[in-house]
Amino acid sequence: MNTATSYEERLSSPRTTALFASLSLLFLALGAARVAARGFDGWSIALLLLFGVFLFYTFNYRTLVIRLTPESLQLTFGLFSWTIPRDAIAACRLDDSPPFLKYGGAGIHFLTVHGRYRASFNFLEYPRLVLELRTKRGLVRDIAFSTRRPDEILRNLQDSSG
Repeated sequence: MNTATSYEERLSSPRTTALFASLSLLFLALGAARVAARGFDGWSIALLLLFGVFLFYTFNYRTLVIRLTPESLQLTFGLFSWTIPRDAIAACRLDDSPPFLKYGGAGIHFLTVHGRYRASFNFLEYPRLVLELRTKRGLVRDIAFSTRRPDEILRNLQDSSG
């Protein structure tokens, strides 16, 4: 089995990282102020939990790694990784999602687009590709991901399939 990487890209978004870090600090400040004023109650716990969520986002969603080998495409966002065997890919195209779905957030999202359930690994400011899977993986029929070089990935996937 040849596992040599034929394409690798590391994608990051300073704006997304800054947004998540700002939200972390905001919820930490709000939670600390609530604790100082009222002690630990439901609201202070909720605010501190939101701080924890956005702190996790700040570190986990800093870099999306796209790795293409002769056997598979692997997407890694911090602790989360999804590997798609090349022979499981039915088609690959540029994302044509409606704007309100395309710009619905950074990180990993699960949503329905054009009647198909999709896992999306994305940053907002980059183009996105959609892989249609030959068979569903759980509920997921499509995988979308951001990239700086969609043409290069499309060409690489087409060269290996035909």
